[in-house]
Amino acid sequence: MLTITDLHASVADKPILKGLSLTINPGEIHAIMGPNGAGKSTLGYTLGGRPGYEVTGGSATLDGADLLELEPHERAAAGLFLGFQYPVEIPGVSFVQFLRESANAQRKSRGEEPLSGAEFLKLAREKAALLKMDMEMLKRPVNVGFSGGEKKRAEMVQMGILDPKLAILDETDSGLDIDALRICGEGINAIMRKPEKSVLLITHYQRLLDYVKPDFVHVLAGGRIVKSGGPELALTLEERGYEAVEGAGA
Repeated sequence: MLTITDLHASVADKPILKGLSLTINPGEIHAIMGPNGAGKSTLGYTLGGRPGYEVTGGSATLDGADLLELEPHERAAAGLFLGFQYPVEIPGVSFVQFLRESANAQRKSRGEEPLSGAEFLKLAREKAALLKMDMEMLKRPVNVGFSGGEKKRAEMVQMGILDPKLAILDETDSGLDIDALRICGEGINAIMRKPEKSVLLITHYQRLLDYVKPDFVHVLAGGRIVKSGGPELALTLEERGYEAVEGAGA
């Protein structure tokens, strides 16, 4: 699914990723944890193709396709979804229209017929129900007036509609209360826990992993992965901090 080999990336000429390698197979959920400034969000933005994140070495492929040679919209069409720590507001743009245009643009790139209005609304209602969102909210401008939890739940609805192969979720648990955390966790499981799909969760805390149980946990520090293990590694980090892992102290 995703293969990252010796990836180096810089932001404003400052090296952030310094030889990161990672392989995620279909059906797997991986979590990346690490101290502030380790490069976790940089990894997500680099894979998503965000401007300003310059790849200076290494490679990243999705199902054999060279991600780094694709434009951001081409990466999305290839099956990559990037969930943001801080979803942006887009005044004047209806969320439901934004979602329909996004879904049909991806379908067009794959040679598929566009969804009709009725087909799209049926799909949107189904995915909104998974995240316990009222469809009336999706008729509002994108994220405008939404609480932090509502923005994250709306983003999970978007993920469900776009139906990606690989979801990279950057601190989806940030700013969520207990109920919203559970709802988002259940939504991620319902949408992405399938044999043909994979998830990369970027998080600081164990709490999201109580709901979305990962197959593997990695510690990212100093721009590279310094330790990998099973779910028990996240519990160790929660109890003892990053200083418990050699090379990962904040």
